[in-house]
Amino acid sequence: MVSLKDVANACGVSVATVSKALNNHKDIGDETKERIRRTAKELGYVPNAAAKSMKTNRTHNIGVLFVDEALSGLTHDYFSNVLDSFKRAVEKEGYDITFISNDRSRPGRSSYLEHARYRGFDGVVIACVQFDDPEVIELVRSDIPVITIDHVYDNNASVLSDNVSGMRDLVEHVIAKGHKKIAYIHGQNTHDSAVTSTRLTTFYKVMEENGLEVPDEYLKEAEYRSTTKAYENTLKLLELKNPPTCILYSDDFACYGGMRAVSEKGLKVPDDISIAGYDGIRVGRHIRPRLTTLRQDTEAIGRIAAQNLVDLIEKPKTTLKSQVQVKGKLYEGDTVKAL
Repeated sequence: MVSLKDVANACGVSVATVSKALNNHKDIGDETKERIRRTAKELGYVPNAAAKSMKTNRTHNIGVLFVDEALSGLTHDYFSNVLDSFKRAVEKEGYDITFISNDRSRPGRSSYLEHARYRGFDGVVIACVQFDDPEVIELVRSDIPVITIDHVYDNNASVLSDNVSGMRDLVEHVIAKGHKKIAYIHGQNTHDSAVTSTRLTTFYKVMEENGLEVPDEYLKEAEYRSTTKAYENTLKLLELKNPPTCILYSDDFACYGGMRAVSEKGLKVPDDISIAGYDGIRVGRHIRPRLTTLRQDTEAIGRIAAQNLVDLIEKPKTTLKSQVQVKGKLYEGDTVKAL
C-alpha cells in the first residue's frame, strides 16, 4: 500500500507538506499542491480512513434512520428523492452514509442509539419513523448530532416541507376553479403525525375562510400510499346522495386508487369528478390526464438537511439547531375541472 512517505519521497518534499497539500492547506502553493496530488494519483495513494478518523476524531460516516411501515422502502417517491438529495450533498462534503438497521425481529438487536454508537456515526438523519418511538426519542436526545425530516422535536434541528402553504395553495386552486363541495381522503393520524394534522387543519381553515362547509361524510381516513383504501373511500364518496365535485387525496399514489373507483362507476376524471393529490411524483406528470398536485421540493429538503447536519457536526459551537420549512409548488395538471 502506498503511504504518505512514498509520495513525499517521489516529490522530494516532507511528509508534512504532502499531508497539507492533500488536505488543501493554504500555506502550500497551488503549483506544489497540483504536483503532489498528481503524483499521489499516479502512485495509487488512497487515504487511510482509520488513520483519518483518529486524527480528526470523526468517521465521516452519517447514519440514516428510515423506517417505512408501508414496506415501500426506497421506492417511496418522496423520501427516496429526499434521501438521494441528502446523499449527494453529504458526499460532496466527504461523508458516507449507512442505514441503521430497524429489523426488530433480529435476535440480540441493538437499539438505534447503540447501533449509532457502535458504527461511530458523526451524525444521524431521521425520516419516516414513528417519532414517538422511545428508541427514536432516545437517539434524538443523545449527544449525537441529529436532524429530522418532516417532524420537529423541541430544541432539535429539522427540515420540513411547508405543509401549511402547500395545502392552502392546493385548496385555494380548487376553489378558484369553482368547486364548493370538496372532500378530503387524508392520511392516518394514529401516531400524532404533524404532517397529517397540519394539512387537515389547513384544509378546514381555508374552506372556512371561503365560507364553505365540510360535511363529516366528506372526510375519510386512509394510510398514506394505500391505493386500496383510497379506492374504497372514493366509492363511498361517489355513492353519497350529495357527492363532492372534487376529492383531495393524501398523496399522489392514493389518487390512482381513486381514479380506478371513478372509472368503475362509469365516470371520468375530470369531466364528472375532479381529483388532486400531494407530493408531485414524476409519473403523475406523464400519465394522462396529468395529475393536479402540490409538488414538494425534495431536492431542497435533502440538500438543506445535509448542510445543516454537517454544520452541526463540524461547527457545533456556532451552529443553531434551526427548523427550516421548504415551500412546494402547485402543479395544475388536468384533473381539476373548471365548473
